[in-house]
Amino acid sequence: MTYRILCVCLGNICRSPTAEAALRAAMPHATIDSAGTAGWHVGAPPYGPMQTAARAGGLDLAPLRARQVTAGDFDRFDLILAMDDSNMDDLRALDPGGPARLAKYLDPLGGGDVPDPYYTRDFNGVLALIQHAAQAWARDLA
Repeated sequence: MTYRILCVCLGNICRSPTAEAALRAAMPHATIDSAGTAGWHVGAPPYGPMQTAARAGGLDLAPLRARQVTAGDFDRFDLILAMDDSNMDDLRALDPGGPARLAKYLDPLGGGDVPDPYYTRDFNGVLALIQHAAQAWARDLA
């Protein structure tokens, strides 16, 4: 099966675009996208320090642009991955009952939240966590 996966965080400038790039690397035949629950950064590139960390880790975020999640995404994707509980709550509130399955990005690693490096400033730590989970998703969905 070719999966269609959407990664979701708050602003779509740190965690979810990094997860998009990591999943694309781990699952090259899947369709991967990212979005934010808030619309503050629509059209903006990923946050500079996150791009720097990702580039050092072998991921190019430069072509990506932020967008806001829509109700239509629940029909376009098989799996929507929330970066934290707050994002999950926002997604559940927006879900029109489409076929997409909701899960947290760290579920294959035992659950938990992906910390927001915009606030924690730990871009390298978040990158490592995201890449580790991407590999776990690739194994779980193979």
